[in-house]
Amino acid sequence: MKTALVLSAGGMFGAYQAGAWLALSEWFKPDMVVGASVGALNGWPIAGACRPGFPAERWMESSAGQVLRLRHDKGFRHGWFDPEPLREQARDLFRDYTPKVPFGLVVVKLSGLGARLVQYPEVTAEHLQATASIPICLPPVRIGGQRYLDGGLIERLPVWAAVEMGATRIIAVDCLKLSNWWVRIGVGAFRRLKRHHKLPADLDLEVIAPEGPMGNCADAVFWKRENIARWIDMGARDAARLRKGPSSANGFDPLQ
Repeated sequence: MKTALVLSAGGMFGAYQAGAWLALSEWFKPDMVVGASVGALNGWPIAGACRPGFPAERWMESSAGQVLRLRHDKGFRHGWFDPEPLREQARDLFRDYTPKVPFGLVVVKLSGLGARLVQYPEVTAEHLQATASIPICLPPVRIGGQRYLDGGLIERLPVWAAVEMGATRIIAVDCLKLSNWWVRIGVGAFRRLKRHHKLPADLDLEVIAPEGPMGNCADAVFWKRENIARWIDMGARDAARLRKGPSSANGFDPLQ
């Protein structure tokens, strides 16, 4: 049995995943790590055997709030946020950590809007940037002659990618499971364009998710220390429940 840690998209809500890892790391050693968007940025150092507290500490630093910084020439053509802070963060993470277990991330190719799984050692700093390049907010990233967008665009939680990498058991952290209307409308539109992946009926899947919406659209985009601290605590608390006893995840739909 191969067990994967799968981390969802979620913008600033990704701090919830850092809290969940604080609790999970006490007993869980994944055989592989898979992420989309912010989940890939959280997952890269986890796959690289970082200190359990590193993801949460990184989220609490004020520099985390600079990743989405409004640009002067903002607009639909160039995006509303400056891509340089995200590019720098991706390069720093890529430089500082090397996966010790299999790692995969999802990007979406702009041409055709097809989701693509990229596995280490094919993953580059550009892939880490591309997987978190939210459409309209940030421009697509050009890699090998193709342009790529946020990996959570089609399916926010890339369980299918972990299955493709050979996982038979999955512990997933989904910080957008109970998202607000603004996420549901956006994801729903792309769902109509693309059919999401089917999962094996016998997949052993446990999903850690908040019991209610994390916040509003502005909360998902703009860093606030009090929000980050609250979400880290929520993630740690919710993940701790899994150790006490598994919950049923039958009928899981990554777009619900």
